[in-house]
Amino acid sequence: MTGSEVPLAFRLAYVPGVTPAKWVRIWNERLPGTPLALAGVPAADAEDLLREGGADAGFLRLPVDRTFLSAIPLYTETTVVVVPKDHEVTAVEELAVEELAEEILLHPLDDTLDWERPPGRPAFERPATTEDAIELVAAGIGLLVVPQSLARLYHRKDLTYRPLTGAPESRIALSWPEEKTTDLVEEFIGIVRGRTVNSTRGPRPAPQQTKAGQSGKAGTKGGTPRKGGAPRGGAGTAKNARGAKGGAAKRGKPRRRP
Repeated sequence: MTGSEVPLAFRLAYVPGVTPAKWVRIWNERLPGTPLALAGVPAADAEDLLREGGADAGFLRLPVDRTFLSAIPLYTETTVVVVPKDHEVTAVEELAVEELAEEILLHPLDDTLDWERPPGRPAFERPATTEDAIELVAAGIGLLVVPQSLARLYHRKDLTYRPLTGAPESRIALSWPEEKTTDLVEEFIGIVRGRTVNSTRGPRPAPQQTKAGQSGKAGTKGGTPRKGGAPRGGAGTAKNARGAKGGAAKRGKPRRRP
């Protein structure tokens, strides 16, 4: 296979916590001749990857730079607090952010939540990553507030989590460079938005003739003139019939010869 014969791949980036499997499956069913290449990328690096052309589109966490990127918000994640399984907060189904005021809260450098000021008491130092922070929670150093998808991604048997109200939330969006909205990008947007395989953004082909469209043919039986002859029935036939009767009445009896 020469280089010109290699099928063009669609490059899709995604940040930790996003699971693009269902969209990838639909893509492979609809465009089996166009490979889809996945690239996991840290949330902090996702915008730069799209800006530099390293991916055609990506699942990112909002906000993004709208002067360069287009974005379609998809869903908002539940915010949770990750705790050891024997922690006292496991006695409740959910808790408010104010209830963490006396807890040591870990605030990783790659935190995805837009805090004005993180709750609780700060740890001695900030862990480099969310994954590192999870390890510190397991060691009993403090608690961690994250989107639920990250709590699931870094799940440990000795940890659990509870929904947290009053905290910032993370929103996931499909994003791509606005000036590079290619046909493949449009195809993927349609998949993410749930358009069916028969949907199209372009001109549709002329519809086939349906039963309703054949009504004109059926109408030839109800008064439409037939080729080479007068119509059956209708007002014209009745008028001719009346004229024929009138003509017979005027003729009367034949005259006798003188």
